[in-house]
Parts: sequence; C-alpha cells; structure tokens
Amino acid sequence: MIKLRYSKRLFKRSCSSSKATACVGGGGGGGHGNAVAGGGGGAGEIEWEVRPGGMLVQKREGRGGEEVILVRVSTGFAWHDVSIAATSTFGELKVRLSMVTGLEPREQRLLFRGKEREDTDHLHMVGVRDKDKVLLLEDPALKDMKVRAALAAARVMQSPCQPFIQV
Repeated sequence: MIKLRYSKRLFKRSCSSSKATACVGGGGGGGHGNAVAGGGGGAGEIEWEVRPGGMLVQKREGRGGEEVILVRVSTGFAWHDVSIAATSTFGELKVRLSMVTGLEPREQRLLFRGKEREDTDHLHMVGVRDKDKVLLLEDPALKDMKVRAALAAARVMQSPCQPFIQV
C-alpha cells in the first residue's frame, strides 16, 4: 500500500461545485509529491467519483457516460443476451430477466463464477465484463411450492362427487 503525502494547499475550496471535483494547484507544493499525473507544472483538475461501495476514487478518463455490457444468461436450456449498464446490480439484472423469462425476480437465483450473487452486488464489482456468462436457476423452494399448488388446484378441479354404483 502506498501512502501519498500532500500539502493542505493541494485542494482549493474555490473550485467546489455540485459534482465531487477539486482543483489542484500547480505552484507551491513545497517539496511534497504532486497529485497531477504527467508531472506538468500547470494547474490541472481532478474529477472524483463515488463507487457503489462508498469509496471516493479518481474518475477514469475516456469513458463517455455509462458503459453498457452484454451479459449472456443461461437458463439451462436457452440463452438470453441482455444489455445492461456495467454499474448495475444483480437485482436490476433480475428485473430485466423477468421481462424475458417470465420468472419473478424473487424466483430467480443468479450464479456467476460458481457463486450465487446477492441482489445488491454490483456487476462490475464482482468482475462481470462484456459477453460474460451468468447462470439463471429457478429457486427450488418456490418451484416446489408452485408444483404443490398446481396439484392442489388439479384435485379441486376434479368433481367432488364420485360416481356411486349400487348393486
């Protein structure tokens, strides 16, 4: 782990805006390390972003807007290609899949790299990239409840009066 030393004059308050940005002074560093990449003596601006985990990091360059990835979802017998933002959660992916498969989000179990993922896990935080595969399973407990409900409904549908044969 690298610890960076900086002076208090590194971040000026006069540049604050609604976004998390800070201006970096180029002049009087006083021998301390400068946070401006490239080592230029001029003033530069560092843009910050808050990651879903709450960590404040320097914003990456070259990314115009949200990055959209294509996720291949296997249901065991069929494949579904779903386009979704890379910073989305598995819960949001379940909502998209419910429109395609007809399964409610609470009935779905998503596995990525052999582990079931929680609804609050972000795709990019667990390493889902463009054209990665995710396995969709139906929740076994809810599937069993559906089967039992269907059997109970079938019994009710049969006529309650059985033909009686008198001899």
